[in-house]
Amino acid sequence: MQAAVVTEFGGPERVELARVPVPRPAAGQVRVRVRAAGVNPVDGAVRAGVFGGAGQRIGLGWDVAGEIDAVGADVAGWAVGQRVVGLHYGAVKPAGTHAQYVVLDATAIAAAPSTVDEVSAAALPLSGLTAARAVEQLGLAPGSSVLITGAAGVVGGLAVQLAVRAGLVVTALAGAEDEDFVRSLGAAGFVARDAVGDGPVDGVLDGVLDAAVLGEPALGFVRDGGVYVGLIPNHAPAGVRGVRVREQEVAPDGALLGRLVSLVDGGELTLRVADTFPLADAVKAHERLAVPGTRGRVVLTVA
Repeated sequence: MQAAVVTEFGGPERVELARVPVPRPAAGQVRVRVRAAGVNPVDGAVRAGVFGGAGQRIGLGWDVAGEIDAVGADVAGWAVGQRVVGLHYGAVKPAGTHAQYVVLDATAIAAAPSTVDEVSAAALPLSGLTAARAVEQLGLAPGSSVLITGAAGVVGGLAVQLAVRAGLVVTALAGAEDEDFVRSLGAAGFVARDAVGDGPVDGVLDGVLDAAVLGEPALGFVRDGGVYVGLIPNHAPAGVRGVRVREQEVAPDGALLGRLVSLVDGGELTLRVADTFPLADAVKAHERLAVPGTRGRVVLTVA
């Protein structure tokens, strides 16, 4: 099969298509025929060598939407032909979801949304699971206030919607041009990037800017004894004034992904796609990924 890989670190030009063996599902796994796969900032980081793996052929891609092609032993509840979405976790792996086929643990998939196409569905797994886990980690009661940084981005926009659904009062931090958009997602307040907020909030969800966190400056928005949740591991600031500092790292979770799919189908969670490219144009997809201010997920389509 064809798969997008890197064998040398660097810019988008380092992405290449390689012929690799079609994977076989082991016990507890399914093989998915890939139809669409999100291109995330983490893919750019893998390509640049942030996670190591020098000298290896590293497959790209975490998100997938497609249909089950084969089922391994000891898998219940899934059958060939079912449309699914899933998360293929791991930065350094021989093949990812930017390929014609991918093998996933059965616990990492969920039935695909019925109300959106495969391209839109491919924007859900990594970003949706990241946002959902982060909102849960805030641990705030309904009515509490939260600031969400990068609220106009893919993860940020999902986090705003999920936080509002959890009963939190959301202030969105984004570019001034995005105020109307983030308010349309349910944000009650707005802070322009590089501005100072009106007052302390109970919590901050930080790190939904593309591969960046506000870090220590974000703590200035949090009340004494509040909570800070960072989305990029090992980038959280030290706690001050009794602020609880937590870091969230995404993980495959088919059950949670299924709940997010239900929200999509119920019209309670909006997915955004910025652009699509065929797998053969994976280099162009990575070039598009690098464009500042991209609003929506870049998605590869696989014939």
